[in-house]
Amino acid sequence: MAGATAPKVFRLEVQRDWCKGCGICVALCPKEVLKLDEFGKVTVAEPAACIGCGRCEDHCPDFVISVEVEGK
Repeated sequence: MAGATAPKVFRLEVQRDWCKGCGICVALCPKEVLKLDEFGKVTVAEPAACIGCGRCEDHCPDFVISVEVEGK
């Protein structure tokens, strides 16, 4: 198909040392990409499911998460 572009792939960077485990990012993620681990810290559980909406990044009170377009 001429002119078709590949779908964007997103990469989430997580500063786990800064995470307080509030769970806001987990609650706001529409694709359940993020989970809290056994230590109560956010982890990227399903990276391929990320749609890049940025809700996690926008609402994290501690600036723990950044969403980037892969290959950019």
